[in-house]
Amino acid sequence: MSLTCKQLLVKSRDKTLLHVSFSFQKSFALIGESGSGKSLTLKALLGMLPNELESLMEIDASYVLGRGKEVAFVPQNPFTALSPLTKIGKQFLIDKESAKKYLQMVDLDLDFLERFPVELSGGQLQRVIIAMSLSQEPKLLLLDEPTTALDTQSKAHILALIKRLQNECHFDILFVTHDIETIEGLCEEVGIIRNGFIIEYGNTEEILHQPKEDYTKALLAAGFKNRRFRA
Repeated sequence: MSLTCKQLLVKSRDKTLLHVSFSFQKSFALIGESGSGKSLTLKALLGMLPNELESLMEIDASYVLGRGKEVAFVPQNPFTALSPLTKIGKQFLIDKESAKKYLQMVDLDLDFLERFPVELSGGQLQRVIIAMSLSQEPKLLLLDEPTTALDTQSKAHILALIKRLQNECHFDILFVTHDIETIEGLCEEVGIIRNGFIIEYGNTEEILHQPKEDYTKALLAAGFKNRRFRA
């Protein structure tokens, strides 16, 4: 499976907000500061841009982009992703037996279907959301900073889980984050985005350890590298 974004252009009335291109086959991370265009890229790919924005997208992909069966989305904050007053089982769009299979894949018991979201920890909630995403049997999983709201231990568990599930289920990953540590060992390629443009792109290990652009070097020097790539 592969995704080649020849051009992704998003404009407001008088300003270009996003103009990027990239290509990957298995796993790609988009890294940048807040407001750099990371989440805007995901919204454009999902077809979720507000009406006041114009977009142009030229893409070759082995799946159909947009919100649908072939593409699944894991949001940043698991605490706001589900209805707090509805049991987990009622929020799966599949039958109970099928839901059980996907809960087991993310290391959760069947009884979680009878719980309310407020009864779960952040890590448990994110695993439920990943299970729901897997139930679509996606070819591409879009992840919008899925570990930001989690503690260190939960974050490590979620990253290990995503890596294992990708190997088992054979989906591609597009991982958006400001936290460089999260992509080591998970994403093969990385793009550094700044003000709506990808300014550096290539193999993850090369970008992390031999960055070419001054902006990438500054990101690493300003906190990522000195804190073991923690943002």
